[in-house]
Amino acid sequence: MPNEAWTRRPLPDRSGTVAVVTGANSGLGLATAHKLAEAGAHVVMASRDEDRGRAAVRDVLRQVPGASVEPGLLDLADLSSVRAFAERLPHDRLDLLVNNAGVMDIPLRRTADGFEAQFGTNHLGHFALTGLLLPALLAARGTARVVTVSSGMHSIGRIVPDDLNWERRPYRPMRAYGQSKLANLLFTAGLDRRAAEAGADLLSLAAHPGYAATNLQAVGARERGSRLRALVAGAGNRLFAQSALAGAWPGLHAATAPDVQGGDYFGPRRGHAGPPARASRSAAASDRATARLLWHASEELTTVRYDFTPVGT
Repeated sequence: MPNEAWTRRPLPDRSGTVAVVTGANSGLGLATAHKLAEAGAHVVMASRDEDRGRAAVRDVLRQVPGASVEPGLLDLADLSSVRAFAERLPHDRLDLLVNNAGVMDIPLRRTADGFEAQFGTNHLGHFALTGLLLPALLAARGTARVVTVSSGMHSIGRIVPDDLNWERRPYRPMRAYGQSKLANLLFTAGLDRRAAEAGADLLSLAAHPGYAATNLQAVGARERGSRLRALVAGAGNRLFAQSALAGAWPGLHAATAPDVQGGDYFGPRRGHAGPPARASRSAAASDRATARLLWHASEELTTVRYDFTPVGT
């Protein structure tokens, strides 16, 4: 594992701010919640499993005594759960939303609403959540930020307008994952453009973790019935991957650094590991026509429309 002394540096002070982190019960999400809480933010740690979510809150409180954290029940693979989470959020303003949760390289399955699970969870669930939380984001005291976690694997993705949910093509798990991560970057750019056009005080940014030691790879292998692949993924994590905290730093940089610009994309400096730096993206991830098409398709599939009118105006 590479030297990670740099991960111990503190974040800018986030006292008085409110953040929501999805998938906060483990991996990148837990590391992100921990660092934000350490910096003074109040963090809503969203998780699809209530018991694991509460255990993650206890974990943060053990490491950061006196931290301001609370659990939140959220299943991104079920739009009714997304709506319920947004309605239950006990805060009338939100300074930061970290769209982190995701699934990877899993067998073909459908969400509660019939979407292909990787596209439905990684993209559509977060698209709906961000839209539903937009009023709270626009009520932030300063410039609110939405940070969406993508992946270097976005480069193998392709947006197929008439088959976003893999109903016509032979299903290929990693290609489906790549499509969902490409969708994350197109969403980031689309949200940033719309916020800028509306004059909204909101920045939309993206990040990727490089090669970080989380359970994402092994879970996908186990769900596909490959014990060997799960063992290989675990060994790779132990031998070559950076820590989950190091993998979380590009997203934390996007969430807190003062010198970011809307639409920025951050990743590890060396591509797979290292301190955060601006990352490159594929040509497809910068295609405005595809971004518009995906945005309109996402609105139709989720029935969530974005309204940039500030609350009370």
